[in-house]
This record gives sequence, C-alpha cells and structure tokens, in this order.
Amino acid sequence: MEPKKNPKADLTKNSSLYFVIGLFAVMLFTYVAFEWKTYDEANDYDISMNVDDLLDEEVPMTEQIKTPPPPPPPAAPEIIEVVEDEEEVEETVIESTETSQEEEIVEVEDIAVDEIEEDVDVPFAVIEDVPVFPGCEGAPDKRACFNEMIQKHIGKNFRYPEIAQEMGVQGRVSVMFVIQKDGSIGNVRMRGPDKNLEAEAARIINKLPKMTPGKQRGRAVRVPFSIPINFKLQ
Repeated sequence: MEPKKNPKADLTKNSSLYFVIGLFAVMLFTYVAFEWKTYDEANDYDISMNVDDLLDEEVPMTEQIKTPPPPPPPAAPEIIEVVEDEEEVEETVIESTETSQEEEIVEVEDIAVDEIEEDVDVPFAVIEDVPVFPGCEGAPDKRACFNEMIQKHIGKNFRYPEIAQEMGVQGRVSVMFVIQKDGSIGNVRMRGPDKNLEAEAARIINKLPKMTPGKQRGRAVRVPFSIPINFKLQ
C-alpha cells in the first residue's frame, strides 16, 4: 500500500533551521530597538548676532597730572663757635652726717606729753564713784540713795497727760539720759506706746537737779542711766 503524503511536502524537514533564523531576527530587532537614538533638530542661526558689541563705548583718557618739583634742601647750619668759660666754679662739698666717736653725744631730756582727755561713758552699775544726787552727800550708800531720790523726784513731778487719759492710753515709757561731766542732764531719749506719754516722761527727767558728776579713777566721766516710768489709769 503506497503512502498518501508526498515525501517532498514534509513540513518538519527544515523546522530547526527556520527556528534559528527567526530567533536571530527577533534578537537583532530587539538590539536595534534598544540602541536607537533620536536628536533634536539643530538651529542654523548664529548666536553671536544677538550680542551687542560693548567695545564701541568711548573710554575716557586719563589725564596725566604733573606733580610739583620737590622743595630744595635746607641750607647748611652756620658754624657755632664754642667759647671756653674762663670763670671758675666752686665745688660744693657735701659733709657727712655720720657722727664720729670723738663727738660728744648730748642727752635729750624727757619730753612731757600731755594726756588727751577722752569722753568715756561709764555705766551707772560699774562706775567707781556714782553721781551724787543733792541730799545724798552724807549717805553711806550713795548708789541706793541716788535710786531712792530719783523715784521721789518722779513721784513728786508726775502728771498724767489729759489727752492720754481721754484716749485711754497707758503703758511704760523707758527713759535713757546721761549725767554729764559737769553734773547736768543731757541726751534724753524716750521709748513708749504714745507720744504724749513720752513727752511727759521727758519733762520729768529734764527737771532733775544738777548733781555731783560720777568719777572713774579720779576723773569725771559721763554716766548713762535708764529708768522706766509707768503710766497706768486708775
């Protein structure tokens, strides 16, 4: 039995060759596609035509200033003749101030220096000789007599201020004063609850009589003293 197909019409005879050719064509096309480049159209006009020529401006010429010639050199100084001084000058002899052993040393007598009296405040509690209140000259304990006479003086001259009574003001006024070196009263200071009470306390202290001043080491000194005065409404 004869075959029905023509052996010359076999399609698979050169299939591998066609495959290789087709594969090569595809690869060639792909390579050309990747390597393909395009460029913008170039301008044919000259760029230098748009630039203005800046060299056409006129450049001013610099004038050459002539400097004046330098001044002439100063004239040479005149020759000064040196005249010798014929006058003789006496030399000054400086004598030594050091003493020699042959000179006698004169002894200087002692110079009496007057002591300067300083104003010293000695408190009443530590002073050697307390101030003497008038009437205490013969008292054995002049310190106790002084305190007693001060209290009697306050009681005798005490007067309650009317304005303080009306306002109901009362309290203690501390009075500080100094018995001066001449026995007078000075530097009176007050501290209390009301100005009217302070004024009354100052009036009482200022009426104190002149005393015999206090002494420390036989010399009159100032003696500070303080005492409270009570103002109490009945």
